[in-house]
Amino acid sequence: MPKFLTKRWHGYHVVALFVISILFIGIITYYNWILGIGSVIVMTLLVYTAIRAESLFQAALRDYVSTLSHRVKKVGDEALMEMPFGILLYDEEYHIEWTNPYLPIMMEKEQLIGLSLNDISEQIIPFLKSEANEEILTIHDRKYKTYFKQEERLLYFFDVSEKVEIQRLYNEEKTVVGIIYLDNYEEVTQGLGDQVRSNLNSSVTSILNNWADEQGIFLKRSSSEKFFAVLNQKILQDLEKNKFSILDEVREATSKENVSITLSIGVGSGHSTLTELGQLAQSSLDLALGRGGDQVAIKQTTGKVKFYGGKTNPIEKRTRVRARVISHALRELVLDSDQVIIMGHKNPDMDSIGASIGILKVAQANGKEGSIVFDQNQRTSGVSRLIEEIEGNEQLWARFIDPEDALENCTPNTLLVVVDTHKPSLVMEERLLQKLDHVVVIDHHRRGEEFIEDPVLVYMEPYASSTAELVTELFEYQPKRLKMDIMEATALLAGIIVDTKSFTLRTGSRTFDAASYLRAHGADTVLVQEFLREDIAQYIRRAKIIEKSHIYRSGIAIALGEKDQTYDQVLIAQAADTLLSMSGVIASFVISKRNDGKISISARSLGEVNVQIIMEGLNGGGHLTNAATQIDSGSIEEAEEMLKETIDNYLEGSEDES
Repeated sequence: MPKFLTKRWHGYHVVALFVISILFIGIITYYNWILGIGSVIVMTLLVYTAIRAESLFQAALRDYVSTLSHRVKKVGDEALMEMPFGILLYDEEYHIEWTNPYLPIMMEKEQLIGLSLNDISEQIIPFLKSEANEEILTIHDRKYKTYFKQEERLLYFFDVSEKVEIQRLYNEEKTVVGIIYLDNYEEVTQGLGDQVRSNLNSSVTSILNNWADEQGIFLKRSSSEKFFAVLNQKILQDLEKNKFSILDEVREATSKENVSITLSIGVGSGHSTLTELGQLAQSSLDLALGRGGDQVAIKQTTGKVKFYGGKTNPIEKRTRVRARVISHALRELVLDSDQVIIMGHKNPDMDSIGASIGILKVAQANGKEGSIVFDQNQRTSGVSRLIEEIEGNEQLWARFIDPEDALENCTPNTLLVVVDTHKPSLVMEERLLQKLDHVVVIDHHRRGEEFIEDPVLVYMEPYASSTAELVTELFEYQPKRLKMDIMEATALLAGIIVDTKSFTLRTGSRTFDAASYLRAHGADTVLVQEFLREDIAQYIRRAKIIEKSHIYRSGIAIALGEKDQTYDQVLIAQAADTLLSMSGVIASFVISKRNDGKISISARSLGEVNVQIIMEGLNGGGHLTNAATQIDSGSIEEAEEMLKETIDNYLEGSEDES
């Protein structure tokens, strides 16, 4: 028992009071012995009364504490033995030594002592070995929150089945917002008769309504080419399992009418308000359209994006209305700026340099100074002959500046135009993006998750063969005060020819229109061929890579470069192109170490295999038929294993869809 209770009246103040009282009694007795004797008697009675009261208090306190201890012990025993949770002690061999009475009831067994923990559940021992303190285990179709005390070899089991079920239902019932867009509806139906257009419209609407009814989705048409959908997380999971087969249903059904309408779907999901979900859905739709359409983009509040579909090449848009609108908007931005800086991607290719020269001409046509950011250290063999030719043109070469000069010369009113990429990590000088507020993006690649933040103008058309094609169209709508010279027109044409593999891949009617425009303005096809010529040593190195190729599965060829050698990015891409031209090959992948030490994978396809999705699985990107990625660390063999795993996942997903 605590001393402050047993000795509560032994304090110094009480002792001092008694001492003073005795002194006073002594003084009184000295002057009047009769009063002194009376004071002694009174003092004796007071002392006796105090001692008696203290004794009674101590006895009562002992009785109370004894009763309380008994009650606490009884409650503890009852809690241990009768409370609705399980307690278990086990030995070093994972056999049960003791349980409280409630645990056998929970486990539906009469006796547990002596049994192995595996007899209760095979999940328990792995949980103990994982050294986690708590985990939810499934035992006899019920969920138990299990706590582990390692030193005591003690387990607590709490039945949380109802809580887990409520959490599951809550997650499944979360609201999801979707926006469905008919990619090419207006363009396809433009020249159709009223009856055919009406039938096509009814067919598409009927397919979507039936799909929505089957899946339990609320679907509302908001315009001729746009639908609004409300569903929940459970329905979304079911749609993901069948890879959004509605994309194929609409495409196949409309193709029977000799037209092909494709869908793009943007979905917003996660813990969010309805306003945020709507914004996520619109952002996802923009992303799906920026990647060429015919696909689904699902964006969550965490920023994570998932894609489904995208198995077809983007359909070329026959109308030039958007090109004219973008061209006029670009002209206004150029006029409002004091200068224009043009920047392509790292290790620039023909398309990047050609498009940059085209935008430089746009700036000059509007009376503004322009500069092209070019790092001599990133000069690749694929553009060396083009750069040598440009160096011979003093007036044009004077417009090429290194990144440091660009950072030093730019002003708050400078317009930055990024061409042939939309990813901040791939631009020639990322600091320019951070320093300048007015940024324009012109690109022909399918849009990825990484994107330049807050550009003032975006012109992305995945249907286009090249950025040079887009820039050529833009230039056609600019003021005619300046004409292209032979070098400028040839650089743009070279960009188109390289990206289309001499007009064999991703080539539409507008590609030939752009090439025709450039040829009419002096583009020299013979000079382009000079740019594309390679030396014998490069040819032999490429041939050695192809020599080491093998067919992995289903016509997919993989080639590896030498472990102890580095290769130019252009040579790696050329090897993939050459490998794709071999009989029986529908997709090619070349893995080699680059000059900067990174592992590069260049991917090509004839269209049956979407190499963009495969490369995105390795943090890369590109087009359906032309993509690539870079891996910062590891060996060529490790990169090959990663690639094979990604290919397997892609092919298994495609088989599930079929």
